[in-house]
Amino acid sequence: MLNAIIALGIAGLVFGAMLALAAEKFKVEQDPRMLEILNVLPGANCGACGFPGCSGLAEAIARGEAPANACVPGGKAAAEAISKIMNVDVAESMSEVAVVYCQGHEHNAEISAQYHGVTSCKGANMLGGHKSCAYGCLGFGDCVKACPFGAMYMSEEGLPVVIKEKCTGCGACAKACPRGIIDLVPPDKDVHILCRSFDKGPSVRKYCKVGCIACQLCVRSCPQEAISMDKGTLAKIDYSLCDNCGICATKCPTGAIRDESAVSREEVSA
Repeated sequence: MLNAIIALGIAGLVFGAMLALAAEKFKVEQDPRMLEILNVLPGANCGACGFPGCSGLAEAIARGEAPANACVPGGKAAAEAISKIMNVDVAESMSEVAVVYCQGHEHNAEISAQYHGVTSCKGANMLGGHKSCAYGCLGFGDCVKACPFGAMYMSEEGLPVVIKEKCTGCGACAKACPRGIIDLVPPDKDVHILCRSFDKGPSVRKYCKVGCIACQLCVRSCPQEAISMDKGTLAKIDYSLCDNCGICATKCPTGAIRDESAVSREEVSA
């Protein structure tokens, strides 16, 4: 018995020594700047930078494989702090904000079926959805659940609402939407065509009160020629040309175009 215990003890010491030598030989030297950068990042692990979490981005920046302003949620403050750690100049970038391109809540859009499955947009979309519009919001809030900054909530009508002041432009909500109706746009743009249906006008009229019917009044009225027809059935704004004049919103017969600045002015005057 004693010999067995001694043998096991010696074997344990030998294996321990071998592991220690292996760890020393194969250890990866960690750049001390990586931890400094990690402490500056917000820790949301949203993936907007394209790397696996904040630690992955910190390693990439320390190795020079990602720019100092790669963290979208961190914004200007994080970029400036990281540029000092890395001793580099950083170009100022403007964070984008999310826009939900659909107004098809239960009072605007036709319900074609009763859905009793998993309460998620992804699950409902796999079964085709419960609304007549095959492009519209399914209303189960996958985007809201995915937002790591609490910048979205579900309205009483069942549509996601973006809190512009909180949105960091990380894009997590856009990735979570199975129908691709959420995009990131420059924060200084107020006019949006809130429809993503590529169905023809007569079909859209049947199932949605506020859908784009491809009448092209917005295209003809835009003084900047910033609006064109996508696939001939859906109006689309080129934000690089749009100057927020809002003329298109006043011409749209269905209210598919929303001018946020005009809405804000109306709310203040009310």
